[in-house]
Amino acid sequence: MDVELRHLRALAAIADEGTVTAAAARLHLTQPALSRTLAQLEARVGVRLVDRSTRRLDLTPAGTTLLGHGRALLAHLDAALAETRAVSRPLRLGYNCAVLGQQTVPLLRSWRRSHPHVPLEVVRQDNATAGLATGDADVSVIRTLPGDPRIRTEALYTEDRIAALPDDHPLADRARVRLAELTGTGPALPLALWDGTGTASLDLWPPAQRPERTVDVHNVDEWLNVIATGDAFGIAAAGTGESHGHPGLRFVPVEDAPPATVYLASPAHPTHPQTEEFLAAVRTVVSA
Repeated sequence: MDVELRHLRALAAIADEGTVTAAAARLHLTQPALSRTLAQLEARVGVRLVDRSTRRLDLTPAGTTLLGHGRALLAHLDAALAETRAVSRPLRLGYNCAVLGQQTVPLLRSWRRSHPHVPLEVVRQDNATAGLATGDADVSVIRTLPGDPRIRTEALYTEDRIAALPDDHPLADRARVRLAELTGTGPALPLALWDGTGTASLDLWPPAQRPERTVDVHNVDEWLNVIATGDAFGIAAAGTGESHGHPGLRFVPVEDAPPATVYLASPAHPTHPQTEEFLAAVRTVVSA
């Protein structure tokens, strides 16, 4: 029997759509062409696969059996083709505010030495999963849990919190500050919040000491600019300060804020064949 992939795709389309007309439109074929393909498949298998006695086409028991195996074959082929295409493109490491702080460059250099034929592309994605949910990254480093069952995460390490202040703020020259000082000293600046992505939250303060106002930003550039111009202050993980110097802005450690956790995230179903090797490389660099 010389059954081809086009035969299996035709059977699947007929089962899903219920009519030759709809199935042909889905496959971008004419109705006669699809009917001939189905007839060829039944001739090669030697049994009737589709019940044509009603207006809506239903599969016979034999058709249902073949379709189950056929879907598995098509899914396996699609996965193989996706993996094959991925081999020829860079592995994409996503981030939204920072990668690994001071460990970023050692990671990139180590990967280049150990995997010279697998280029690594570092991409900023301004969303909670740093590109994983949208398919724009294969692995990401994030500092808030995404709450998406399609994404697996593991905690890498924790970072101290820092306050981001305009350089003319009364606390900007301090070696360390406390949370209460940020809301009770100098101008009553609003807190810059990056919803779903940044690590700042009003819950860091007791209710009586919380900032009276907040201002929303959409990415790290907006966050840096609104603070540097004196329109807000910010709270972030230390890696953000290590990765983003900015004129007119100072980063000051916050001594009584809980640390932020840095997470390594990847899809439950990897989108690049070198994903597991890269995850192992990240763990090695971090542990060192």
